[in-house]
Amino acid sequence: MDLGVIVSKSVLLFISFIFWGAAAGLLYVGAHILNAYKEYDSFLQNRDALLPPIVIIGVALVMLVIGILGCCATLRESKIGLGVFLVIILLIFTAEIAVFVLGFIYRGKIAAEFHDSLSESFAAYNGKSENSQSVDYLQRELQCCGVQNYTDWIGTQWFNTAGNHTVPLSCCKQGPAIKNCTGRLSEQELLNTQGCEKVVDLRDLFNYAMLVVLAFAIVKFFGMLGICVLACKKESSGYQPLSTGVFA
Repeated sequence: MDLGVIVSKSVLLFISFIFWGAAAGLLYVGAHILNAYKEYDSFLQNRDALLPPIVIIGVALVMLVIGILGCCATLRESKIGLGVFLVIILLIFTAEIAVFVLGFIYRGKIAAEFHDSLSESFAAYNGKSENSQSVDYLQRELQCCGVQNYTDWIGTQWFNTAGNHTVPLSCCKQGPAIKNCTGRLSEQELLNTQGCEKVVDLRDLFNYAMLVVLAFAIVKFFGMLGICVLACKKESSGYQPLSTGVFA
């Protein structure tokens, strides 16, 4: 067997395995972003923000199927299979570039929207509404207080009226000390002082997702080159697989 054919087939098999690994990675990233959206759903008003992770998950599922197709086409040395593999890789490559662009566009918009919605939710806090329960849940789970920091509560209606110059008890640190926490700013050692916006950094999640998508787009590019090399080598050398039943 020609060395070029061996190398090309090895590369394509490796690319097929990379497809499976990429599918698993993208499924994790997409599910992680969707889970983050689910936890902070009350702070995200624009449903279009769900588009990038949904596209990522869809691409991951397609990549899983493509990996199986690529492996079978390479092992069988099917010219038609390799042609289909090339076309699909090209389509996936285009989709990944689109996801990268969408992520780049939505990254700043979602961060700004999250900041505005978070600020409005904290300002409307009264300790009883569904919105207030969401704020309490957020602060307890993330062990944060306020938007930027715990002093953000000073300007809210809760702090100046209903709260009697205290922050919500959800700002208190977890543990035995919570029994002694009253929410007064003078008890700073009992309060979580870091803001929730700093803990929930959706921009970092998008940066990670974009890097993963870009990396696998580059892998797809080399996969397309490998298919072209194998197809051209077979065409120029007249190479025929042993499976045809023709022996010298």
